[in-house]
Amino acid sequence: MGQGYTKNKSLIVILSGLILINKIVVIIMNQQKVKPIHLLRGERAEQQACDFLISQGLIVVERNFRCPYGELDLIMKDNKTLVIVEVRYRKNSKFGSALESVTRSKQNKLIAATEVYLSTLQTNELIPMRFDVIGISGDNDLQWVKNAFEI
Repeated sequence: MGQGYTKNKSLIVILSGLILINKIVVIIMNQQKVKPIHLLRGERAEQQACDFLISQGLIVVERNFRCPYGELDLIMKDNKTLVIVEVRYRKNSKFGSALESVTRSKQNKLIAATEVYLSTLQTNELIPMRFDVIGISGDNDLQWVKNAFEI
């Protein structure tokens, strides 16, 4: 009875350890945030737009600048011009194209967020800049509108 009891006790300890490890793994997995599919599509669209703009000679300055007024998707340089890029993805054009989704209200938010961004640069120089919009459709058709709107 003594030796069988020791083996069973060891087996119970091992199984208890495995159960504990399994519980820890489940807890860790539950704590990881899983992004909704529309956010993942948005990230892919931003990456596609960024890659495209780099291929056109622009240089990445910053990505996803956030402030109380919203987010600037891409901040890039085109020679000496600072380019604020809004990336829009639309699976289909049922509710309008990706480019059409940049309303005057959205433009105002981008302008306000840009003012916050510019205030962080701590420079007195006038910086030439423009606002571009990249629209990407569900079939990966990419449209780039330079200087899409002005302040």
